[in-house]
Amino acid sequence: MSTPAKSTKSAPVTLEQKRAQYAWQYAESGIGVSGDKYRNLAKAAPALIMNNGLMQTLAFLNSKNERHHQALAEHIRRWLSVRGGGPDRDVGFEAGMKAMLDFAPDQYRQATDEALLILRWIRQFAAAL
Repeated sequence: MSTPAKSTKSAPVTLEQKRAQYAWQYAESGIGVSGDKYRNLAKAAPALIMNNGLMQTLAFLNSKNERHHQALAEHIRRWLSVRGGGPDRDVGFEAGMKAMLDFAPDQYRQATDEALLILRWIRQFAAAL
């Protein structure tokens, strides 16, 4: 009779694992806050970014005074802060937008790419939860 191997839990190794870990945590949180509303918004958010741009999408999410919009915007801003070398917390709408206004074109493109990559994970986990 074999015994199950001991679980060796360790910190995420690759950037993709870090994205997945972050997305899992925040998808659970978002589903806990708003359920299907968060799930549907997470599914639509990449298209909003592709069609309108990152800052326009964050402004749209901030303009809505609903919990699922606020939650998803916070999750995106927090991830962008972490990836940009900032604090592991939501920097807030105004501070985040002011920072992006000063981005060089390459930085803004990278931020947009990061937002799309984290949303890919969030939307998949949100759909599965």
